[in-house]
Amino acid sequence: MDAAPIDTGDLLAALRAHGESVMLPATAYTGADVYAWERRHMFAGGWTCVGRTGDLTGAGAAITQRAVQAGDVGVLLTVTDGGPRAFANVCRHRGHELLPIGGAAGHRAVVCPYHGWSYRLDGGLHTTPGLDGGPAGALDLVELPLATWHGWVFVNATGHAPEFERYVGALAGIVAPYRAEDLVVGARHTYEVAANWKIIVENYHECYHCPLIHPELCRVSPPSSGANWDLPGAWVGGSMELREHAETMSLSGRSAGVPLPGADPRRVQYVSLFPHLLISAHPDYVMTHRLTPLAPDRTAIECSWLFPPGVADPSYAVDFWDVTNREDWAACESVQRGVSNPHFRPGPLAAGEDAVYQWVTLLARIYLDPVGAIAAACG
Repeated sequence: MDAAPIDTGDLLAALRAHGESVMLPATAYTGADVYAWERRHMFAGGWTCVGRTGDLTGAGAAITQRAVQAGDVGVLLTVTDGGPRAFANVCRHRGHELLPIGGAAGHRAVVCPYHGWSYRLDGGLHTTPGLDGGPAGALDLVELPLATWHGWVFVNATGHAPEFERYVGALAGIVAPYRAEDLVVGARHTYEVAANWKIIVENYHECYHCPLIHPELCRVSPPSSGANWDLPGAWVGGSMELREHAETMSLSGRSAGVPLPGADPRRVQYVSLFPHLLISAHPDYVMTHRLTPLAPDRTAIECSWLFPPGVADPSYAVDFWDVTNREDWAACESVQRGVSNPHFRPGPLAAGEDAVYQWVTLLARIYLDPVGAIAAACG
């Protein structure tokens, strides 16, 4: 597949050894052609999280089909007795979208609004009004790889990514003890940040900035604590420790929830599954950030807090992270303005920014060889 429209020399500079390397060039954060390339090769080409399983069916009336975007590819999700399935959101007749992106329906068949062709929820062609549909199976919907993992739903919209188990790799053992599949969404915030999506992930993977902009966080977690992993899979991450008085990440350090059985009571795990799902696992809740690029310099973020059933008031966690999020968003927006300045030149990484180095080098390799680099990361 074609490499990204970024100067190879700039990518090789980012791939030097840690301590000698520099950040990605400005065009990686500002270029419209790079943004378009990423939507196809990183988002559609990777395993994109399209929400929680409960998001597919909706509240109240049963939802059997929903249209979402995975990078630049429209995807139709259906819910059958066998669970969710994913298809290209394209009618096999003349290519009309079966549902508008963001749309949902509760019918037992998928009906194209253009000429009335219909499909079963398993993707099989059902009716072709006024036309012989042709040989059985020849005009069924194009099915796409789908995986459910701890209550999250993922789609590989191009079909080129490694199988999901290889993709998550060693991350599976880190996330499993939190049993996120048993948790429920206690709160959800949406943000729109005037920054490139990669800047937001880079900020997430270091606490070098914490003493200057996160006083609330530093009161409950030492910013220099913890360590990062370097293990198989298309992900990056590490952990931080709680201060002696703190039970969790909250403004007071106290928890108003219940401990998660199997979770480490003294650590918070911070991991990002490429390309866009950030999972922050606490002793008593799990928080996610799901990033959707809207433009080279604009990102929508869905922040969800997951708790065991029965937690009545999630505000202790929500309030803490809403403050911290907004501090981060202001910093990321300033970085975006900085990389857009004509005088910006990629700078070096500090020793403690090893997770950022892992993230940047993963990106640089994918820019050079999207399919090969993702496969290599998965071992």
